Amino acid sequence: MLVHTVLFWLKPELTADQRAVFRAGLESLRKVNTIESLYIGTPAPLPERPVVDRSYSFCLTIVFKDVAAHNAYQVDPVHKAFVQTFQPSWSRVQIYDAE
Repeated sequence: MLVHTVLFWLKPELTADQRAVFRAGLESLRKVNTIESLYIGTPAPLPERPVVDRSYSFCLTIVFKDVAAHNAYQVDPVHKAFVQTFQPSWSRVQIYDAE
């Protein structure tokens, strides 16, 4: 199993409608057949703690069967279209992959 977590910091000038379109773009990734499960979220409204980073806009967590499934996702046309379409929307992306 491989867990692929991506944090997105969207540009502050994006409107609520543009953020909704971005979220719909994240949802479109569900079409990639190598994905076993996919979760989308925003920072939870929990009490502040020094070890918790709530500065991001969206978090995407995808579970793949293995590294090969992850690698196929990276070159899948749906994923490539998402990146091409929405890259102008973010100011930063941070990825964490774990086995």
